[in-house]
Amino acid sequence: MPEPLTLTVSEFVAFANQTLEYAYPSVVIRGELANFRVSKNKWVYFDLKDDESSLKFFGTVYQLSGPLEDGMLLEVRGMPRLHNLYGFSVTVQQISLVGEGTIKQASKLLEAKLAKEGLFDPARKRSLLYPPERIGLITSSESAAYADFTKIVNARWSGLEIVLRDVQVQGANAPQQIVDAIQEFNQQPDPPEVLVLIRGGGSAEDLQAFSTEQVVRAVATSRIPTLVAIGHEVDISLAELAADMQASTPSNAAELLVPDKAQTLTSLVQIRQMLDRLLSESVRRRVDVLSRQKSDLARLTQSALTRAQADLRHQHEILTAYNPQSALSRGYALVRAGQKLIASGKQIKPGAIVDITMQDAVITAAVEKVEER
Repeated sequence: MPEPLTLTVSEFVAFANQTLEYAYPSVVIRGELANFRVSKNKWVYFDLKDDESSLKFFGTVYQLSGPLEDGMLLEVRGMPRLHNLYGFSVTVQQISLVGEGTIKQASKLLEAKLAKEGLFDPARKRSLLYPPERIGLITSSESAAYADFTKIVNARWSGLEIVLRDVQVQGANAPQQIVDAIQEFNQQPDPPEVLVLIRGGGSAEDLQAFSTEQVVRAVATSRIPTLVAIGHEVDISLAELAADMQASTPSNAAELLVPDKAQTLTSLVQIRQMLDRLLSESVRRRVDVLSRQKSDLARLTQSALTRAQADLRHQHEILTAYNPQSALSRGYALVRAGQKLIASGKQIKPGAIVDITMQDAVITAAVEKVEER
């Protein structure tokens, strides 16, 4: 038997880590979560266990996809390490939820947390431009969701610009790619009017990326209004709850986003026909009103003319009555001394020469006598 190595503690720790790094640079370990805790809002400590064994893990909160609690089934990728003070543990590189039950449990925990923060509050929802001119689409270019969405949008409406950001929609890299795409669109100087995040149906594991905290927060904080449609009608992701509008399927997202041009044209024809009817009716009513106004105006004009004629006759009668010629025709005469009209016997004396104006002649006479009455 060869002689055993004699090492210091530090030498053994270094030797063991070199061996682990060479033999197991990265491992994926599945187990039930136990003793989960967060220290100083930064460091994460927990165990994974099965029926016979337990392993310690160490990581940071930035590696969490959402709240965790003991009893969940996890797959953790990490690096086995022997710490010089704290013993053996696995340094976490990535945490994945395993099993539909665990995924639903984690989703409920995250939903409660984010709901408490108000991320799903209906008052936060913004209206979407209808229809938009430019759409930012986040999905896999090879997915049926992409094909269905673009086909329906182009069939229903035309002239739209669809800018695609091709991302993975499931798997470990999907959440970060989705977040990066949302941030990239938001940082553009001329961003699209709406962001659309879609994928087709799948298992709970397949759709898990859309209920991770980082994706949900990215959707909720987007300055561009968002429309999210994940899976089939029965599938509801947390990203959909955080979006300004959610659709039951990618096809439904296209239907909500743009109108049907055939229906729109039919509606426009109907609206034009209705406007034509309203215009004709309005013109008819206006003609009737003008006809009545014309009749009223003619009646009022005739009435005013009749009154004016009556007034004129009355004035004529008055003027005629006051006309001196009328008095002369009845046997009266005007007496003048020079240019002065004599209205009283006191104004004249015997011997005066007067002009007597009658209806048909002027007589010049000398006054012999004035008798007062």
